[in-house]
Formats: sequence, structure tokens, C-alpha cells
Amino acid sequence: MARRGSRSSKRPYAAGHRPLDMGRLESLPRTQTGPGGAEFTVRRVRGRAKTYICPGCNQTIAAGTPHIVAWSNESLFGPDRGLEERRHWHTSCWDRHLW
Repeated sequence: MARRGSRSSKRPYAAGHRPLDMGRLESLPRTQTGPGGAEFTVRRVRGRAKTYICPGCNQTIAAGTPHIVAWSNESLFGPDRGLEERRHWHTSCWDRHLW
């Protein structure tokens, strides 16, 4: 018996199919060799309402600009520390600094 006032979060059968947003797949974390040959976890992000300084060019990444977030998998103090030390890169700067 269904409870009164509760709504299911499932898509109703009569509702149309929502196509897969391929842009969201780009943001899945992946492992890449980064600056200095170290292994990094890398994510593409759409940009937030905050500015960052790119470590590749020391220039501002404007708020709302799509860019790369990368953190080292080889931190001496473990993976959590690497995540805490993540950096925001212009996509072109990250691509240019890969070895």
C-alpha cells in the first residue's frame, strides 16, 4: 500500500526517454600521467562561480570557464592528501604540460 503524500523519484513509464548527456561522461575522473611524469586523477569540470589561478600559466581561470581539476595519486601522505592539494588548470595548459 502506497503512503499518502509520498512521490516516487522513478521516471513514470509514460514519460519520454531522456537521452544520455555525453557531456557528463567527460567529467568522470580518469588517471593520466601529468607534470613530472607523476600519475594524476583528472576531471573536466564546467566551471563554478569562483576564479582559480592556473599553475601552468599563473593566469586566472575565469568563473564559469570549463577547465581541468587534477590531483596527484602519488602523494607521500596518501591519496586523501593528494585530493586536498588538487589544482585547477586551463585545459590547454594541462594538455601542454603532459609528458
